Amino acid sequence: MESQYTESIAKVILFDPIDSGANRLCILSSHATPSMASWLLTTYEEQGITDISIELIIEAVMDSGIDNISHEGFKELHGRRYSNKCNISCSYLFQPPTSKSNLFIWLQDDKPVQAFDCTYDFTQISFLRSNGGSITAQSAAYAYKLYENAVTRSIFCNHSEVEEYIIIRSSTTSPSSTDAKFHDNCVHLPLITRTGEPGKRSGLNWGQRNKRNKNEAYIPLPSRIAKSGFFPLNKQHFLVVTDDHHTLQLRVEQQNDKAITTPASNAQLGEYFRNRLGLANGAYVHTSDLKAYGRTDVVFYKIDDEQYYMDFSSGGNG
Repeated sequence: MESQYTESIAKVILFDPIDSGANRLCILSSHATPSMASWLLTTYEEQGITDISIELIIEAVMDSGIDNISHEGFKELHGRRYSNKCNISCSYLFQPPTSKSNLFIWLQDDKPVQAFDCTYDFTQISFLRSNGGSITAQSAAYAYKLYENAVTRSIFCNHSEVEEYIIIRSSTTSPSSTDAKFHDNCVHLPLITRTGEPGKRSGLNWGQRNKRNKNEAYIPLPSRIAKSGFFPLNKQHFLVVTDDHHTLQLRVEQQNDKAITTPASNAQLGEYFRNRLGLANGAYVHTSDLKAYGRTDVVFYKIDDEQYYMDFSSGGNG
């Protein structure tokens, strides 16, 4: 079976088996990104899909290692249990052989019930943006034996000795890099409105309403930048490393793609900025707070289609 439509690819492999009672997804993929894992968990939650367990093994890291940003992203997701009780574990293959294909095996509890052998890596670029590829139905029992064998040759991403088995590569993500392309490929997003103040009930103060978590926040995204292709749209996730060495999963959402949010919790972004500004959780953000800190904007540098660097260092724009 082959599909031209990325939505159909995700539906066939990642969603349809759940309708038949499958509740455990084992993935053996050559390449994978934390943004894809985050997107899948969030989409399950938003569609009311509950009690799904995802077990991911990434193969390519055995030879090429993994960049530290992706590694931190996987560690952040590993073992996380969302409100709908869906969770994911992330492991790295450290010993040959590799399967030379991508296997997606569905189980109902401990019984293999459906499997796919496909050309699609567990990435958003592959699943949600690619224009072609192939999917082949595979014997679920056979595919699961391959997966179980890979389990014996893999290590959890958060294992204390993981760096003895897998090379964790440092990423050159700082804007102090001499790479001109890195400097040119950036956008400045104001955190204040044309009045010179943050929104009273929007932006960093999105949650300043009755019965809302007052930490809820988003970064306003001007329409011209939303339409420029700089950020992925359609609720796709992107992993951000910040100038103070945190990692955040973000996405563009709301009407007219006007907001950058943290999909796991709208309050996560607000907590981050209030901590940087030295404010208490839930505090109202004033222009004076931003100016006292030293800047009223945030800068995003694009590393690749699923990774960005976010600079909110003090004194960035006065």
